Amino acid sequence: MAEALQQLVLDVLDREGSIKDTRTLTLPGSNEPDASSDAQITILGALNSLSSREMIKYDAHEVFTHVLTAEGAAIVKDGSHEARVWNALSSTPVPAADLKKLVGDETAKVGQGRAFKNGWIGKTGDGLIRTAETISDVTQEELKEIQTTGSLNAGEKVLADLRKRKLVVQKKGQWFTVKKGAEFSTSIAKPETDLTSDMLTSGKWKSSKFKKYNFEAEGIPTSGGALHMLLKVREEIRSIFLEMGFAEMPTQSYVESGFWCFDALFVPQQHPARDLQDTFYLSDPAKADQPDKAYYERVSRTHEHGDYGSIGYRAPWQHDESSKLLLRTHTTASSAHMLYKLAAKCRGENVDEDEQGAGVSQTSAEGTADDGFRPAKLFSIDRVFRNETMDATHLAEFHQVEGVVADRNLTLADLIGFMRVFFQKMGIEKVRFKPAYNPYTEPSLEIFAFHPMLNKWVEVGNSGMFRPEMLEPMGFPKDVRVHGWGLSLERPTMIRYGINNIRTLVGHKVPIDAVEASPAPTF
Repeated sequence: MAEALQQLVLDVLDREGSIKDTRTLTLPGSNEPDASSDAQITILGALNSLSSREMIKYDAHEVFTHVLTAEGAAIVKDGSHEARVWNALSSTPVPAADLKKLVGDETAKVGQGRAFKNGWIGKTGDGLIRTAETISDVTQEELKEIQTTGSLNAGEKVLADLRKRKLVVQKKGQWFTVKKGAEFSTSIAKPETDLTSDMLTSGKWKSSKFKKYNFEAEGIPTSGGALHMLLKVREEIRSIFLEMGFAEMPTQSYVESGFWCFDALFVPQQHPARDLQDTFYLSDPAKADQPDKAYYERVSRTHEHGDYGSIGYRAPWQHDESSKLLLRTHTTASSAHMLYKLAAKCRGENVDEDEQGAGVSQTSAEGTADDGFRPAKLFSIDRVFRNETMDATHLAEFHQVEGVVADRNLTLADLIGFMRVFFQKMGIEKVRFKPAYNPYTEPSLEIFAFHPMLNKWVEVGNSGMFRPEMLEPMGFPKDVRVHGWGLSLERPTMIRYGINNIRTLVGHKVPIDAVEASPAPTF
């Protein structure tokens, strides 16, 4: 059919020079011209095929026609509702209830009103009667005309009324004018698209006609790498930290000692988080080297006997527990390393010659003690490991987003104000805080954000102010306070991309097409 139609178009062009209206064409297999929309769509396919080879040129023209609905077709067959009501009545009164039985509820309901309006029927005390001897079913005649021609001579006002009554619908169609193209030919043989070795061997290439290459056409997009959703969100969060003046902490140490992961943070050695059920311990090597001896003794003394205003945990200190090697359970272990280095000048260590007195309390121009402390804002985004039972929302390996702010005389209000600004930059406007307990922060706050898609508050992070039992053994002055907070990278990513199972975010079940199609978030 397609090739026969293409040949018909070319033969008519060859004979007449142009086709002024494709509605006049008699399609192959038909005996008369077909102006229907379906026929014109079929013709359009043939025109596009010939146009792509520059054999023809064509212009499209729009046309609007009307077609009958199922109710309109029924009226053409059986008459309008009002005519059927008139036909069911006579000079003898018929009760309204009996009329419904004669013509049906819908016809009686619609037809009565229009028949009354036309003056065809009237009402007596006993029911309905005819008041007109003869009638002309104009609605039926109008619909017959539309069924035959697709239009109506009575005008747009009548058509609008028929559309309102849902007897006809307007349908948009098109027809075409066609002219010869630059490569016009009466042959529909398709040009060759490739030069093959067989054509070179046989010499067929000499007589073959080749399709022109379109050097301006865009090629098929090359398949390339795509950033995983976690990496996209991680980069956005990292940009927010850098914009706020933070420096990124080195977090390449996946293996830490019990001392730096727990003891330095004032987590008791009897805490359940240090059990095998919650932590991955190494078997080879199993023990870590002892940290700076003076610092180690200050931490152990604070745990066992108390110091710096604390009574400690009053439990025997176990060196073996402190020296165990493990996969870090949080990046706060890296924060502890960085804070210990930050306090070096406060301890009088690693200072330049012109700062030898930094370890001794001195008064600066502003009237504050120059004891070597310098404020700092640090962050990290990296992996941590927990001995978790894996399910739809938990993995044994995940990412932690962490930040610390160290300065003098910080308060809990400063922490709350900062967190509101930070989450606002992530696009989270509604934030709440709830008191909580952490071994190494006091006071501590859980952070909740309102999730508009879930229509509820969800926990998005944890925060607090590091305890003096953690900071003062490092060498920080008593007036130095440190804010700390952390949140997972996976949870905001799952919320951002509408993922409800973490195993479709990380692991072998991740759909590659979803990675390629997911846009970067706009915090």
